Amino acid sequence: MKEENEQSVSCFKIKIKGIKSLDSKLFYKDSYIKSFTADLLKQEKDDQGRWYVVLDKTAFYPTGGGQPYDTGTLNDVKVLDVEEIDGEIRHYVERNLSDSANLIAGEIDWGRRFDHMQQHAGQHILTAAFVELFGMETISFHLGKEFLTIDLNCEELTEEQAWEAEKLANQIILENRPIETKWVTEDEISSYRLRKQLAVSENIRLVIIPDFDYNGCGGTHPKSTAEVGSIKILDWERQKKKIRIQFVCGGRVLTQLHQKQRVTKSLTELLNAPEQELAAAAKRLIDHGKNIEKSLEELQGALLEYEAKELLGKARQSDGWKMISEVFQNRSIQELQKLGRSITAHSAEVLVILVNEINEKLQFVCAKGSNPPISMKKLSGELLPLINGKGGGNDIFVQGGGEALITGEELLQHALEKVKQELK
Repeated sequence: MKEENEQSVSCFKIKIKGIKSLDSKLFYKDSYIKSFTADLLKQEKDDQGRWYVVLDKTAFYPTGGGQPYDTGTLNDVKVLDVEEIDGEIRHYVERNLSDSANLIAGEIDWGRRFDHMQQHAGQHILTAAFVELFGMETISFHLGKEFLTIDLNCEELTEEQAWEAEKLANQIILENRPIETKWVTEDEISSYRLRKQLAVSENIRLVIIPDFDYNGCGGTHPKSTAEVGSIKILDWERQKKKIRIQFVCGGRVLTQLHQKQRVTKSLTELLNAPEQELAAAAKRLIDHGKNIEKSLEELQGALLEYEAKELLGKARQSDGWKMISEVFQNRSIQELQKLGRSITAHSAEVLVILVNEINEKLQFVCAKGSNPPISMKKLSGELLPLINGKGGGNDIFVQGGGEALITGEELLQHALEKVKQELK
């Protein structure tokens, strides 16, 4: 459940300063404003060298309360980010505006704004549904690019509970209830059945769905629940001692449905099965693949066993010991390990040195039966510096690998010389 810039933020933590500040925030007067004109107050660069513009009023919503910022244009210059800093709303722009521009024409990216309105209102509805049905409170929420998350203050959530909350939320949407916003004083708060304790004591803004949800919030919302469209829970997981739910609302439901339908259609064609039988068909395919893998492993084991016996039959006698030494090309280190173990399992008198050249690297496996009085670990310590390599093992069996600073044959010959020295 990860998204770019994801951050769990409580939608209830909103702080708005002063009536003058409220008058300049057109998104509170009417969240449906798509264009506006305003006077330019200042245009500067911040500490990071980003141009920003401050206006006497704005319809651009700044990041806050769990809701992302609006985008759009100011005098046809793209607005990339909007933040409220030290009581002023800064519009970060792609480039500075014309020096002669005093009257600014603002255009909101309505698609982005309305999507945020749908998602934020949907979050209120779903959160209230969990409280109404099961007393599960939301302790934080995040509105991301593709989906939303809420964190429920509980440790378990059943599929039946999630389904019941989703059904209630969609019923509230279908009833086309009004979504009202109201500014109230601290003294007036007691008249409302608030879902969560407020974090502020002045300039309090309530978002109200009559007879269902009363909540302090500074985000933008549509005028009615019907405009949310629909809500769909996608998934949930336990996060420490809370449950994180992933869901979508409005137009994002159609996007998710389109994506999933496209994937489902592709799978029905690939697996040659109807949608209802996709899970069973996929399981049969996976089981079949596992059986094939198992059969291949058994065949590879048999081949390695045959190869081990063949090499053992060609073993050279050296000072009373059986010596097997080979240079391979592009074998896996796992194959060399199995081969070495298989050979030594058939003879207590054998010494095995296997070298592999692969992708401009050298690998080796050195092994011995129980009788030869030599340490493979010591031998590995002699070989690894020659290839700037690393390895591991014990006195009976070692493996290592490194750079192809010499040829595989040269590494093998060096190993054989060290073995002869040790066995004298």
